[in-house]
Amino acid sequence: MDETGTNPKAKRGLFRRKGERESRSLKPLAMVFASMAKYPGHVALALVALLITAAATLAIPAGFKMVIDSGFGEGGNVAEMERWFRYLLMIVCVLALGTAMRFYFVSWLGERVVADVRLRVQENLLRLAPGFYEENSPKEISSRMTSDTALIETTVGSTVSVALRNTLVAIGGTAYLFYLVPSLTAGMLLIIPAIVIPITFFGRRLRKVSRTSQDRVADIGAMVTEVLSAMKIVQGFNQETREHGRFRDAVERTFTVAKRRIIIRAAFTAIVIFVVFGGITMLVWRGADAVNEGTISGGTIAAFVLTAGLVAGAFGALTEVYGDLLRASGAASRLSELLEETPDIAAPQKPQELPSPPRGSLSFRNVTFRYPTRLETPALTDFTLEVEPGETVAIVGPSGGGKSTIFQLAERFYDPQAGTIRLDGIPLTKADPAEVRKRIAFVPQEGVLFSASARDNLRYGNWDASEEDIWAAARAANATEFIENLPQGLDTYLGENGTQLSGGQRQRVAIARALLRDAPILLLDEATSALDAESERLVQDALDHLMENRTTLVIAHRLATVRAADRIVVMEDGRLVEQGTHDQLAANGGLYARLAKLQFGHEAA
Repeated sequence: MDETGTNPKAKRGLFRRKGERESRSLKPLAMVFASMAKYPGHVALALVALLITAAATLAIPAGFKMVIDSGFGEGGNVAEMERWFRYLLMIVCVLALGTAMRFYFVSWLGERVVADVRLRVQENLLRLAPGFYEENSPKEISSRMTSDTALIETTVGSTVSVALRNTLVAIGGTAYLFYLVPSLTAGMLLIIPAIVIPITFFGRRLRKVSRTSQDRVADIGAMVTEVLSAMKIVQGFNQETREHGRFRDAVERTFTVAKRRIIIRAAFTAIVIFVVFGGITMLVWRGADAVNEGTISGGTIAAFVLTAGLVAGAFGALTEVYGDLLRASGAASRLSELLEETPDIAAPQKPQELPSPPRGSLSFRNVTFRYPTRLETPALTDFTLEVEPGETVAIVGPSGGGKSTIFQLAERFYDPQAGTIRLDGIPLTKADPAEVRKRIAFVPQEGVLFSASARDNLRYGNWDASEEDIWAAARAANATEFIENLPQGLDTYLGENGTQLSGGQRQRVAIARALLRDAPILLLDEATSALDAESERLVQDALDHLMENRTTLVIAHRLATVRAADRIVVMEDGRLVEQGTHDQLAANGGLYARLAKLQFGHEAA
């Protein structure tokens, strides 16, 4: 990031596109383990529990060896056998308690790590400029925050624990087998290369398929969100059958990829288990012959069989665990992409202070801008506009003329490729973006509300606003009456995007929110265009209150709403083509006059 706060790197694909740079190792899980390391106490207790359970598991075959040798051999001693049975019961109790302890601490770690990862990802997402979300679907990001973190929770809360436990059992069991019968154990170790080869062969294929499988699941989540959020359009245009077919195709694609993963993993597991258990069967066969020959005791071969079974089971479980770890590695890499993404718009190292008190002037000088996703077409070309403090400037023109782009640049959601934008004389790139946005209040074309109470939606403009300030803003926005009639007043939950309110009511809440912002510059983007006549009257009255003593930029298609503006700026194809008062522009016979004639008829003259 350079000192102006602009990311000097060329625009790239932002986070990794599907199919690119597939994870070829478990390295992405380092992010997960780093999160675990923040809780050394819980990690230590989980490891202690793992050691206890692994030791208790391996002590059981040794206990049976003593039971058999003391109670069933020549000159068997029943009292001695019962003593070893009591030891076995104690071992089982220790195993039960250790397992409960292990389950609690690894589950706690799993939930805590997932919570931390989600918080870190969300924190970084909130820092990224809107351009990031033009190139990366918020629905897919949401899927990563849910399905991928669920995989990580399973990994930390179960898979890692299983892997460590089975590793301990495999190592400890192998050592005990060498102690019991070195010759048979040496033969068993020859099986290990036969296990490593299929792990390497199948593991590479499983990694790629696991990542693809996660991408397909993300596609399904994104599609569900998209369709359900536009259900009125889907049903209004009778597209239920088509959407069901599109969803079915996505599900089948996911199933096809999942089948490939299942087949690879099934073959992987079958080969390893065959090699492991087949080899152990041959070794036990040889041990049984040794018992008949009298070279080892019955208790020894019993302990060897039990331990070998535990070791084989541990190796078999490790092959499955490896597949789970690969899937979690893919999920971790997808989340790491979001964590590592740096904002293109950020504060410079030494931001320049904005003047205090604020004046409310806004300046665009020779600004040229292209959106990241439409680099071939300029949204603004050599645009210059000086807005004086307290002035009301209307911005009109055909759709696609660059009107909304002016607002996006004013709030520094993007930086222009050429030219300078100044707020109160300070270039935006030299100021802290947060400080810039504190001086601007924005009312969109449709009031965007959150799934929260009326109170929280109102004070979104100023979270520390008092009850008195909230009601004062509501009165100024002509919102008092309908808020008082809500079931719980200000504490009424408004539903997703304020579904409990009408369009005009939502817009008045948005205006009240902007009033609470109490910013010197006001941006109004078609704030009354989607309303009926009565709602428009109420909203316009509220806007008149809001615009008092503020620098105001108004985007409007209905010219009747901006005839009284101090100045009207006419945009076409990203260029400023005219500016002046309504009367001046109507008399000039240019683009504005043609637009005015279409809307007002002969009145334009």
